Amino acid sequence: MKTAIIILNWNGKQLLEQFLPSIVKYSPNASVYVADNASTDTSIAFVKHAFTDVKIIENKQNWGFAKGYNEALKQVDAEIYVLVNSDIEVTENWLDPVLSQFEKDTNTAIIQPKILDHKRKTHFEYAGAGGGFLDSYGYPYCRGRIFDNLEEDKGQYNDTIPVFWASGACLFIRSEVYHKLGGFDTDYEAHQEEIDLCWRANNAGYKVEYVGESTVYHVGGATLEVAQPKKTFLNFRNSLYNITKNIPTNKYLWIIFQRLVLDGIAGIKMLFEGKPLHTLAIIKAHFSFYANFGKMLNKRKQLAPSQTDYYRAKSIVWNAFVKGEKKFE
Repeated sequence: MKTAIIILNWNGKQLLEQFLPSIVKYSPNASVYVADNASTDTSIAFVKHAFTDVKIIENKQNWGFAKGYNEALKQVDAEIYVLVNSDIEVTENWLDPVLSQFEKDTNTAIIQPKILDHKRKTHFEYAGAGGGFLDSYGYPYCRGRIFDNLEEDKGQYNDTIPVFWASGACLFIRSEVYHKLGGFDTDYEAHQEEIDLCWRANNAGYKVEYVGESTVYHVGGATLEVAQPKKTFLNFRNSLYNITKNIPTNKYLWIIFQRLVLDGIAGIKMLFEGKPLHTLAIIKAHFSFYANFGKMLNKRKQLAPSQTDYYRAKSIVWNAFVKGEKKFE
């Protein structure tokens, strides 16, 4: 299958120096692209000099993750797109089991490999881990990661299974499906746009899968640190976008109301933990959501969400913080 690996870059020369070599070395049958979001450092000059076989796409400005990829992929001819963060280290034969799964099942549209922590390679990484799921309130969690609790990789998730969402840190998708779905929603800027894309794929009847025989390592937070309030803002707001657009029930307004209450509790918790800027970020996320609620409702009408079951757990918050269940099992 004609495969293209696309790394979105913005002022990431140091990351490209560290991680591009593994991608080039272990992806002999794929085309490798660096899609640059108008960097002001020497990223592009470095790639042109050090990796002459790597193709470069230069976006006109820094469009963020969602629009950055949407614009860049217009210039990529391949059956399978592999969207890879610039802070991903790949392993030998990482492509083979995933491409094999695409060939086995033509209805599989999106696949995620096993994502381990580059800083602690024995453990799963926050952004994706062993494949993603949602609870009934739209909160995401993963096999191998419940909130901030990360499991050690003991081979427990070396399988191939259907999941609900795949991580944008390393996401394989059929190009035909990507464009049919309209790509990422550019109103998200960054964070959880891959969950929205996978949700739309599920609603359209496609399968999202996890292939544990393929392993990559993710630094996490290299482009936007976990501790930054902006990350909190984007995650809380975009999660509300997700449920407004995609929840397949006429009770979605009630679910949104409950989410707003739960988010408020999370904000109070952060305040007592000495993180007032993150509490403020949640408040700003809600006001941004209110300002764009009408736009999201219009998108919902255009998408016409199906009645596909979208959640595995009723409430991951209840399970984790009340019942004390910190592992996927």
